[in-house]
Amino acid sequence: MAAVPKLSQEAVLVTSTPMPADTPIIKGYDFNQGIDYEALLKSYKYLGFQGTSLGQAIDEVNRMLNWRLSDEPVLETDDEDFAHPGTALPGQVAGYSLATTSNLISLVDCIVTTAGGIEEDFIKCLGPTYLGEFSLKGADLRMRGLNRTGNLLVPNDNYCKFEDWLMPILDTMLAEQKTNGTVWTPSTIIHRLGKEINNEESVYYWAYKNNIPVFCPALTDGSLGDMIYFHSFKNPGLIVDIAADIAKINNMAVFAKKTGMVILGGGVVKHHICNANLMRNGADFSVYINTGQEFDGSDGGARPDEAVSWGKIKLTANPVKVYADATIAFPLLVGETFARKVFADKAKANQQ
Repeated sequence: MAAVPKLSQEAVLVTSTPMPADTPIIKGYDFNQGIDYEALLKSYKYLGFQGTSLGQAIDEVNRMLNWRLSDEPVLETDDEDFAHPGTALPGQVAGYSLATTSNLISLVDCIVTTAGGIEEDFIKCLGPTYLGEFSLKGADLRMRGLNRTGNLLVPNDNYCKFEDWLMPILDTMLAEQKTNGTVWTPSTIIHRLGKEINNEESVYYWAYKNNIPVFCPALTDGSLGDMIYFHSFKNPGLIVDIAADIAKINNMAVFAKKTGMVILGGGVVKHHICNANLMRNGADFSVYINTGQEFDGSDGGARPDEAVSWGKIKLTANPVKVYADATIAFPLLVGETFARKVFADKAKANQQ
């Protein structure tokens, strides 16, 4: 019998160096223990690949939510408000009141979104969006007055309802601009629309109720912009001041002791949030969830380390990017972070 060639044996049977004792071991969830979704999600961190990234993102968000002013010494150069660990401050991730709302939005200090993210929230209160298929033919849908967003179908009648609802509000806003000198910004427009929709299904209704600013740097890039365009013929003169909003979001970042950002997708929203944190030399906590790749130089696909080079994420931070569809990853992350904290704090309050 011939011997195994020494070259092949040495190539295949290379001796490993010992791993450090604290190196995590890859291990999947044991379903023989029963179906425990909390334990299942905790096991993600040890699955490898994007399962590990999601587990790390959950840890990062929980670090953000659990941070308190009392965790760090107060510096002589700090604002006087920071001398009081229990004080709730703009941008302070620990400052919120759970008793005032049934909505998880009370855990955030601001939202940044697209025009589509604004209008679709209101439109869903006026008419339903339906489940379709990615493969449906665009020409056929156009003839039927159905708009396809991925595998979602939005009847064009919904946008007609949106116009009917929005136009009188724009008229009132213009009248207030002319008579009271009201200066409208994207965030104050969204605040007003949240009030007017008066529907608990709306995210921006809850933002209005909790006085949480919602920024939209590209407010006109969608149906809302279409309606403002139409309004400019029917009742011209409405002015939207974007400079006031950039000052507002930047100041929220600059004057916060700590900042954290959870960013879904890319584009102008991702950059707008990161750039606000540049004004304070970087965010302390960061999670990206998107499917973008960095090879084309896009900001959306850029890994967090690129933001570190710009001063948008702190050198000492532990940012996480999850390469995943946000519709899959984000609900799981929310369940193990924001939602879990809300219900844990409510249970604790009920025991007192």
